[in-house]
Order: sequence, then C-alpha cells, then structure tokens
Amino acid sequence: MIRFESVSKRYPDGTVAVDELDFVAPSGQITVLVGPSGCGKTTSLRMINRMIEPTAGRILIDDQDVTKVDAAQLRRGIGYVIQHAGLFPHRTIIDNVASVPYLLGTDKKQARARAMELIERVGLDPRFAKRYPSQLSGGQQQRVGVARALAADPPVMLMDEPFSAVDPVVRDQLQEEFLRLQSDLGKTIVFVTHDIDEAIKLGDQVAVLRVGGHLAQLATPAELLSRPVDEFVAGFVGRDRGYRALTFTTVGELAVHDEQTVTLGAPVPSGADLDNWILVVDAANVPQGWLNLVELSRDDTTVSADLLYRGGTLATQGGSLREALDACLSSPSGRGVVVDSDETLLGSITAAEVLALIEKRRPAAASVTGSGSERR
Repeated sequence: MIRFESVSKRYPDGTVAVDELDFVAPSGQITVLVGPSGCGKTTSLRMINRMIEPTAGRILIDDQDVTKVDAAQLRRGIGYVIQHAGLFPHRTIIDNVASVPYLLGTDKKQARARAMELIERVGLDPRFAKRYPSQLSGGQQQRVGVARALAADPPVMLMDEPFSAVDPVVRDQLQEEFLRLQSDLGKTIVFVTHDIDEAIKLGDQVAVLRVGGHLAQLATPAELLSRPVDEFVAGFVGRDRGYRALTFTTVGELAVHDEQTVTLGAPVPSGADLDNWILVVDAANVPQGWLNLVELSRDDTTVSADLLYRGGTLATQGGSLREALDACLSSPSGRGVVVDSDETLLGSITAAEVLALIEKRRPAAASVTGSGSERR
C-alpha cells in the first residue's frame, strides 16, 4: 500500500507543483493519476521513488516512510516504466531486461533466464532477445520496458504515460497486455496518464488532479463517470461520460436474431428474399465483415475480402451495454453482431433493442460502483 499524507512540493521560485495531497493506493490494485498539464501527476509519481523529494508531508510504502530509506535501495525495489521505454541503446534486449537483477547481484545465468521468461510473458518473440532497442518498434520497446520493470519482481510499479508514444492500435494492445499481466501478478501500481479513457480502462481507482496538485476526486471509474464531484471533474471526464458509463453495466444474456451469412470465398449469393447486407464469416463461423449486395458488379462472382465492410465492432455475449450498443452503431447494416467468447457468431441485435435494455437497467446503472478489477 502507498499512502500520501499531506504531501506538497514547492520549488524555490514559489511554484507549487503538489499541494497537501492525500490519498491511498491500495495493495494489488492500479491507481491512476490523471489531470490537465501542470496538475502535478508526474511530480507526485516521482516523489514515490524519490526522484523528486517532497517539501512537506510523508509518503509511505507499507507504513515505511520513503525518505527514511536509502534512495538507491528504494528504487531497486520499485519497477519504473516511462514514455519511450528509456532502454539502454548499447545493450541487447535480454540484458536491458536483466539490468536490475544484475545490480542486485543476481547470477548472470539466472538473471538472463528470468529475463527470457519475462520477454515471452509480455508478448515478445524470444528471437528479439539478442536484438538492440533500435531494431524494435515503439510498441515492442514499451513491452521491453514493462518486462525490465518486472525483472526484480517488485511489489510496487510506477508507470509514467508508458503507452502515450505509440499509435492507437498498438496502445490498445499494450493496455490489454498490461491488464492481463496485472490479473496474474497483482502488483501495487501507480499509473500516470493525461488520457481519461485510458484511466477509466486501466484503473481500479482514479485520482483526478487539478492544476496546482490538488486532489479533485478519488473514485472508481464507474463512480467517476456517474457521479463527478463538481464541474471541473465533469468537464475533464467529458460530455460523453454517460455513454462510457455503460462499460460498467453488463447485458446478461442477449436475445439475438438469426443472421443470414455467406462464407468467405463462396459464390456471391442471390435471391429476392436477401437483405441488402449479408454477414460474411470464415470456415469457423467467425464474422469477417459485411457484404453490400447492392454495390456488387457483374464481375463480382466470389465473396472476397476486398469487397467487405470491416468497420463494425463485435459484442460478446454477456459483455457490457456499451459494447453491445457500439456493435450496433458501428455496423453498416445497423445490426450489431454478437459472438461468444471464441468470437463464433451467435446472431445479431438492433440498437433499439439495446436502448430498451439501457432504459430497463437505468436505476441499476445509476448506482453502479464497479471497479477496474471487475472488468478484468
């Protein structure tokens, strides 16, 4: 557990970066610090491992004041992941990951064996172990950064906007991988981001900071979306917070409709009873996209991948109301595709039906207090 007790940071020129900050980051959970530029979130993070010394107040890790511990010793027991990974360019990937165990005196063979385990655990090909950081993509480097932070098996991890420097697709992949790792490892994590969507997705609890390092609200993601404490928090969370709050309400068992399908590579179907849109699946009955029969030319005799509309998202049976509604709204046919946990097609649902479920569950949604751990 990490505890902030009236922690402040004032610089000699009079600038107040953090002002009497009080909060607790519970053991085994992800606490996300989020807020506008100048709110002191990175300063707060760096005071935990004493890269910045607090001016007043105390920070305790498991009831031990961090200022009473040798700074080098303290940092070796805390994993630290930053933007752009911060890897050593002259060291191979395996030696980057093993850096802290080397410092702690771990046998080189043992440290490298542990590093190889972590390289695979964060989703990297073991063949990357002998490469150098410059030979990896930005997303791959961030995975190495996470592996390096985990190498000494620290109980505490600090993460300063670790995924902000990569493209949205890679960022989503890294977030999912991070949540998977956390579900297995249960570290105490303080995570800094400027992105409220990332905070809501990753956090068990979210601390919204105002400019000047004041805590505006500390709450679960669901509570933050449904009950912002004031206009500042409401404005920062965003105008579409009602839609995002649907993430925390499950749909239960959706009553789906049978959906006409055609298999990828099969002849283009024809018939007066067919809808303009037909769902295309692969041989395993996994949805691949939608085919618009009206747009086909006489030369289009086979259902090929380049004819498909692939924009629609999939809703998982038993998932969230937001997922179900988005599947409908993003589908070119207006019908949301519902799949099981293996992404096998179950059927479809309309936006009107999802909205009826939302209206039916509104009282329950208003009182929801779910956390990030429930999503995982």
